[in-house]
Amino acid sequence: MLEVGTKAPDFTLPDKEGKPVSLSDFLGKKVVLYFYPRDNTPGCTRQACAFARSYSEFEGKNTVVIGVSKDSAASHLKFAQKYELPFVLLSDPELQAIQAYGVWQEKKL
Repeated sequence: MLEVGTKAPDFTLPDKEGKPVSLSDFLGKKVVLYFYPRDNTPGCTRQACAFARSYSEFEGKNTVVIGVSKDSAASHLKFAQKYELPFVLLSDPELQAIQAYGVWQEKKL
């Protein structure tokens, strides 16, 4: 995990429609960047829906919400449509951003 005060590493990943999105696209805005293990799991769905319920408040504060997981863009599209998620979901199957931010961990049994 990044230390407080560390500059956030830039990255470019495909969104749920396959379009490239870079963190640097949001310069001048506040960003809530969250990483999650998988679409459609109970915990990840609760988390995403909580962001969706509060999305207008984030927008009102010039803040974007970006969720990142290693799931495919197609999976993200279905997930976003199913739960009406209004924010950016990015696909990171090669773990580019996930590893840059130090958030990858093997599941503990």
